Amino acid sequence: MHVVKIPFLLLIGFLSVSLSYGQSGQKKALFVIVDGISADVIEKIPKPNLDAIAKEGGYARAYVGGQKGTYSQTPTISAVGYNSLLTGTWVNKHNVWDNSIKAPNYQYWTIFRFFESQYPHKKTAVFSTWLDNRTKLVGEGLPATGNLRLDYSFDGFELDTLHFPHDRQSDYIRKIDEKVTDEAAAYLRQEGPDLSWVYLEYTDDMGHKYGDSEQFHNAIRLMDDQMGRLWKAVQYRQKTFGEDWQVFVTTDHGRSADTGKNHGGQSDRERSTWMVTNAKGLNSYFKQATPGVVDIMPTLARHLNLTIPKEQAFEIDGIPLTGKLSMTEPTVKKEGSNITLTWKVLDPDGPVKIWLSTTNHFEEGKSDRYLLMDEVPANAEKAVLDVSKLPTGFYKIVLEGRYNNLGRWVVE
Repeated sequence: MHVVKIPFLLLIGFLSVSLSYGQSGQKKALFVIVDGISADVIEKIPKPNLDAIAKEGGYARAYVGGQKGTYSQTPTISAVGYNSLLTGTWVNKHNVWDNSIKAPNYQYWTIFRFFESQYPHKKTAVFSTWLDNRTKLVGEGLPATGNLRLDYSFDGFELDTLHFPHDRQSDYIRKIDEKVTDEAAAYLRQEGPDLSWVYLEYTDDMGHKYGDSEQFHNAIRLMDDQMGRLWKAVQYRQKTFGEDWQVFVTTDHGRSADTGKNHGGQSDRERSTWMVTNAKGLNSYFKQATPGVVDIMPTLARHLNLTIPKEQAFEIDGIPLTGKLSMTEPTVKKEGSNITLTWKVLDPDGPVKIWLSTTNHFEEGKSDRYLLMDEVPANAEKAVLDVSKLPTGFYKIVLEGRYNNLGRWVVE
C-alpha cells in the first residue's frame, strides 16, 4: 500500500508522449465505420472480405457506450459512436450526445486534427454517406478546430435529391453507399492518402426498417462486398508502392434485443460491437479483452507515428491495440479521505506515475494543475492516495506508464 502525503506533491510538466510503434514502410491508415451492426449478427453472416482482412490481423468483439452506470456512460447512437472513435474519448468529454451534434467540444481533438497539425504536408480524405461527419464532427473549416482542412472529401449526396431521390425503402442510401465506396476505392488506389475515413449507412437503415431480417442480412452482405473493393485498393498500394497500411473496420452501435430495429440504450446487445483489422503486432488487450471503440484512435496514432502532447494524451480514454502496454483494467474507488486505485500489469518495465487534478479546465481550453501523487512499480497493481487535504467533489486521475496511460474520474 502506497500513501503519499500532500506536501510532497510535484507539479506536472507538459512534455510530449509518443504513441508511435514500429518503423517500416510509408505509414498509411484507413478506418471504416459501417453503421449499426451488432456483434452477434456480423458473426453469423458470411463475410469473406472482412475475413480476408482479419486473416492479416484479427477480429475482436468490442463495445461502445462508455463505462456503464458511470460518468462516462455514452448513448449508443450513431454520431456519438463516430465521435468516440474520432477523438478516443467518451461522451463526457467530446459532448456529442445525439445525431443533432449541437455542441461538440473541439478541445478534444480528432485523429484528423492531430494528423494535420503534425503532418500538414501529408494527405487526408473523408468518404461519407453523411455530410455532418466532416462538417460537424471533424469540424472542417471551423474556428474552433483551427480552421482544419482536409485534402479531399466525397460526401453530401444525401442532400442531392435530383440524382438520389428519396424513397421509403431507403434505396437511395444504398446507391449513395455504392457511389461512396467506388470513389473511395478509386481514390485510395490512385492517390494513396495517408489518413482516410469511409462511412457507410445502408446497414443501419435496413436494421431500423426491418430489424433482424433477411433485408438487414442482405445489406451486410453488400457491405462486405464494398469492404472487398476497399481492401483490393489497399492491397494494390501495398504491393505497388510498398506502403504500410493499417485498416480498421468497425461499427458505431449494436441493436435492440427485442426486434433489432432500435438502439440508443445500454442493453448488452446495443453496446456489443466488433472490429476487424489487418494491424500487425496486435497485443493481448485486443486478443484477450473486449476493446472499446475509443481504442482505435490511439492505435491509429501509434501506427502513424503521431506525437500527442502530454496534456492532450492524458485526456484520451482509449488504449492502443498494438504494441507494448504497461497496464489495463483500471479501477478507482473513494472511501473517506482515500482513493484506492488498481490496474492489471502487462509489462512491468518502468514505474507508474499517478497524477491527480481536482479541476477539469481542459474542457474550456485551459490547463489543469496536476499533482504527482505517487510513483510505484507497475507490478504493484495498486496504490492508495490520501486526498484529505484536497478539495472534494471531483478528481481526475491519470496512471502514466512507460507504454500507455489510463485515466479515470471520481465524481462525487
